[in-house]
Amino acid sequence: MTPLISRSGAGRKSLVTLICGALATGAITAASVAALEPGAASASSHREAPLISGTPQYDNTDLYAFVSPDKPDTTTIVSDYIPFEEPAGGPNFYQFADDAQYDIHIDNNGDALDDLIFRYTFKTQIKNKKTFLYNTGVVDNLTDPDLNVTQSYNLDLIKLKNGRQQRTTRIASDIPAAPSDVGKASMPDYAKLRSQAIYKTAGGGATFAGQADDPFFADLRVFDLLYGGNLSEVGRDTLKGYNVNTIALQVPNDLIRQSASRPTVGIYATTQRRNAQGYYAQVSRLGNPLVNEVVNPQKDKDKFNASQPKDDAQFLKNVTNPELPKLIEAIYHIKAPSEPRNDLVSVFLTGVKGLNTLQPQAKPSEMLRLNTSIKPTAKPKRLGVLDGDNAGFPNGRRLTDDVIDEALQVMEGELVGSKNDLGDAVDKNDKSFEKYFPYVAEPTSGSRGALAKSAAGSSTKSALGDALTGSGGGSNTTLIAGSAAAGAAGVLLIGTAFGWWRRRMQRPY
Repeated sequence: MTPLISRSGAGRKSLVTLICGALATGAITAASVAALEPGAASASSHREAPLISGTPQYDNTDLYAFVSPDKPDTTTIVSDYIPFEEPAGGPNFYQFADDAQYDIHIDNNGDALDDLIFRYTFKTQIKNKKTFLYNTGVVDNLTDPDLNVTQSYNLDLIKLKNGRQQRTTRIASDIPAAPSDVGKASMPDYAKLRSQAIYKTAGGGATFAGQADDPFFADLRVFDLLYGGNLSEVGRDTLKGYNVNTIALQVPNDLIRQSASRPTVGIYATTQRRNAQGYYAQVSRLGNPLVNEVVNPQKDKDKFNASQPKDDAQFLKNVTNPELPKLIEAIYHIKAPSEPRNDLVSVFLTGVKGLNTLQPQAKPSEMLRLNTSIKPTAKPKRLGVLDGDNAGFPNGRRLTDDVIDEALQVMEGELVGSKNDLGDAVDKNDKSFEKYFPYVAEPTSGSRGALAKSAAGSSTKSALGDALTGSGGGSNTTLIAGSAAAGAAGVLLIGTAFGWWRRRMQRPY
């Protein structure tokens, strides 16, 4: 992908043809846009709004929804939380919040009201509160007594009618979540722990919660005034090496869609946080990628996160008159497309006619829309529908979809004749995705990297090891570093000096 300023655009015909046809037949018109009623809208990304950026446990970072590549009679939904998890960020590693409801919402009839909600609620357990350690020894299974801090969750299915709750069914109870990957010394077989956290549900579904590699790939220096007009530094995956907390849910298509003849569903995710009065208030919402991060201005971001799809009109102008193309024109002198941008309404608010609209008269609202009847392709194209691959974004969103490039090209008018090949030069994730549920890559380990080397090429002596020596010249404390060949982490042994200190402290005064 040519970085940001290329204008050479390859022939992206599939989505362009669909949009142009819809515009010509009046399927997307000013009248249909005006049908939006006053209210609010929302979506989420990494640190996209002032309030939620200060409470990362509740922050949706990304939402994915796709027909499962190995089980096409099911849909997989992946919702990620807690942006920029540094793998070695202990001793308090990364947990879902105990005072939150993590919800995945389904609208299957186009009225912008929930028909189904899958709700995750978590509980944290601490075995030994007298230690600072996350784990007190090597962890080889999720029930290991050495795993000091654990989380489990319940999964409920809430069925609604006209937006009102009708019935709640418990799908899974007390399911263990996969822990943070502390490091190779603590968790030498993390893949085993991860597999133990996959729970099969009735009817051929599955659920998983735990840490994973962040599947989003992008050069986020775009926020430095769109690379400051200097493209010499593009192409760096800013999210490489960071983890997220992931909820993954696989459900039968027939459970979430109206029928085989009405196969499209709308999907979005929210987080509700319990307040001091004991009530839950929505603090984050996520549908299409980058909407609240890039489309909404500062004045709307927190409001956007607290709102519902049925009320998406108050932010309509942010979609029809977006800021980003004007910034690109100011910095790179690429002319912004004419407004109002009704082509963007189809991508974000209505679905594309002939691809993934819910109903002919569906209420415009911001959410991912997935046509569950479109089978997955063996070789996904990263630009999805723009490159003729109808199984990808904006028909849902796969892990491999390059939504930064897709969003840039659409924002710059790809759908209304302004051919372009814009992008951030980051075309894929730094880790390969899995072939089976939960599909996301394993998290980066907290013990990543090699020992530091001195200028002479030898291992640099530990500063901690230098300090921990006994008085009187005796070697009373020994720092034993595991060999690099064995891949073991350093083990601190406190010897005779500690024994002397303990005996001294036990003496009566």
